[in-house]
Parts: sequence; C-alpha cells; structure tokens
Amino acid sequence: MQAFQIDQDYLFHDRDPFAQPLSVDKSGRILRFMLKPGQSVVEHTAPHSPVYIVVVAGTGLFSGAGGEAQSCGPGALLVFAPGEPHAIHAQEEALVFLAFLHGAPGAQ
Repeated sequence: MQAFQIDQDYLFHDRDPFAQPLSVDKSGRILRFMLKPGQSVVEHTAPHSPVYIVVVAGTGLFSGAGGEAQSCGPGALLVFAPGEPHAIHAQEEALVFLAFLHGAPGAQ
C-alpha cells in the first residue's frame, strides 16, 4: 500500500506549472499538478487514456472538446475521454489538482 497526503506540501514553480508524479507504474499514473495564479497547462491530449481530474484546492478554468472553459473548484471531478483535447488555467488563486491516467509509457 502507498499513502499520500494530497492537500499539503505543495511545490510551485515560478515559470511553469509543476506536475509531481505521486505514483507511476505500467498500469497507470497519478500526478499532482500545482499552478500559481495565471499559469496554464496548454491544450494537449492523452491519446491512449481517459484523464480523470479531481480539484484539491483553488479554482481554475478547465476546457475540453469544443474549447468552452468551465470554472471548477475543490471537490470537482472532471472526465476527459481518450484523445480529448483539454487545457487548464489558474485564475486569481493557486490551483492544485490530481490527474489519473491509465498506463505509463516506459514504466515498469
């Protein structure tokens, strides 16, 4: 068993969002993203996996297919289909969220 404290010890980078791997193996990945106000994760896709996001702290704009942004805060669960383009933007406050994906290329 592994245990993680997801709501403390945040690590923010000044220039870009920080994606902290919490667990990575051949079956999947759990990443904790930390964005300072104004930082963004540019539009991208996960071609072979759905992406499940749980907002831990702060409020951000999340957009999926179609590009329309939705404001989401703590406790929100977002689900993106495999290959669905998505982007994230932290607004006036820091944003922390978990991303869960199937598989991890190159992981053992």
